Amino acid sequence: MTVRILLADDHALVRRGVRLILDQEPDLEVVAEAGDGAEAVALLREVPVDLVVLDIAMPRMTGLQAAREIARRREPPRMLMLSMHDNEQYFFESLKVGASGYVLKSVADEDLVAACRSAMRGEAFVYPGAMSALVRDYLDRLRRGERVPMTALTERENEVLKLIAEGLSSKEIAQALTISVKTVERHRANILARLGMRDRTQLVRYAIRAGLVEP
Repeated sequence: MTVRILLADDHALVRRGVRLILDQEPDLEVVAEAGDGAEAVALLREVPVDLVVLDIAMPRMTGLQAAREIARRREPPRMLMLSMHDNEQYFFESLKVGASGYVLKSVADEDLVAACRSAMRGEAFVYPGAMSALVRDYLDRLRRGERVPMTALTERENEVLKLIAEGLSSKEIAQALTISVKTVERHRANILARLGMRDRTQLVRYAIRAGLVEP
């Protein structure tokens, strides 16, 4: 199935370039464009989309503000943030508002398609610089003496969490543990609920702190 994409950026030339990148892929199609966050939120009431790609910095309503609004919808589409800044704070804020990833405009031609597909699989896209930020965050927490809270995850859930953090898809996890994909998805939902998390990137951070995977 073709992924229907809403693209929001206040620069028409940037939108045109990003659209060219996306529309040349057979499974991706830009079906709507917005010049700011408010327009993007309004368009979602009229145009059915699967994925919203939002520039971080836009007039009237920023991409982060728009993402917060979109996340409140009953069935929100997936979201990705675009930015010209390799900025850790922007990256973590993007995750907090429900985005599945953060793509730098400077390498959009290399990363954006992969990020879109990761988002539609329910996975987070973490670019190399951001992964370094995750590791620094982990080390900072260690230096502050923070401990990972005990949870009620079962042994099987810990196994699933470890494989999620290692980047395996639900199908690959099912094959590795000899269980059904449906069972993997149920474990994933239970893990997210018990840990109070929403996406794979948060699970990766937790798994690092819990010692399930190495940073």
